[in-house]
Amino acid sequence: MAFSSQPCSPSLPSHRRSPLVLLHGFGAGVALWSQNLDSLSGSGPVYSLDLLGFGRSSRPQFITDPEAAEEQFVDALEEWKERVGIDEMLLLGHNLGGYLAAAYTLKYPQRVKHLLLVEPWGFPARPVNPNPSSIPVWIRAMGAFMSPFNPLAGLRLAGPLGKTYCMLVQTIWSDFKQKYSSVFDDNTVSDYSYHLNAQDPSGETAFNDMTVPYGWAKRPMLERIGQVPADIPISFLYMDPAQALTVIRGAGHYVFADQPEDFNQTVLQILAKDER
Repeated sequence: MAFSSQPCSPSLPSHRRSPLVLLHGFGAGVALWSQNLDSLSGSGPVYSLDLLGFGRSSRPQFITDPEAAEEQFVDALEEWKERVGIDEMLLLGHNLGGYLAAAYTLKYPQRVKHLLLVEPWGFPARPVNPNPSSIPVWIRAMGAFMSPFNPLAGLRLAGPLGKTYCMLVQTIWSDFKQKYSSVFDDNTVSDYSYHLNAQDPSGETAFNDMTVPYGWAKRPMLERIGQVPADIPISFLYMDPAQALTVIRGAGHYVFADQPEDFNQTVLQILAKDER
């Protein structure tokens, strides 16, 4: 397996905390942490990596069984950790990366010093709807039609129009380009996102196999997270104050991009508590 990762050395050598490892979400890649790496590396080493099947990492064929696919993601992260030579890490995951960070901690608790979950996907179980007719017919029809396909199949089917499709999707996602306006003043982020997802949909297919309509996990993490040893701190960061112990106000789903300075300072404050 080949992994794409970005190490970031600390600028302040006076204190060496455990390495912080960043796991991106569905359809994303290491460059989306561009507004976070410098700040987060101020007190210790930071690594960000492309999950197996995403970004510039290798894109193997995953086993279609959801438990086995999850295991492949987790074992790939462990293999990466061994190659880099990290003994113990602070593990931060966003979206799908949060789900996989939790899954990794369940299997290798001795490797994780602190688990940080940012808007994690796949935690609650799909609600039991006693009245399916309450779901609009068009949503049920769309769900039935799209369920056999990967979530971003339209981007690849669009061919040369794929970039236009990607920009349209990003416009719907609260102007994704604007989130990185302090770093890029052109279409770099749109182009990057397009090329991330125009390739073989290896990880995307695995995600689809791990999902039931409409976006719920087949193996909900809330049913298992209680098995993480009590001596491993778990921090949740959400945009909704009703859902979290730690809230980044004024942020959307991409908390680390919507309010990068607040996000960076919040993470550093959480990690500083581990060193006391």
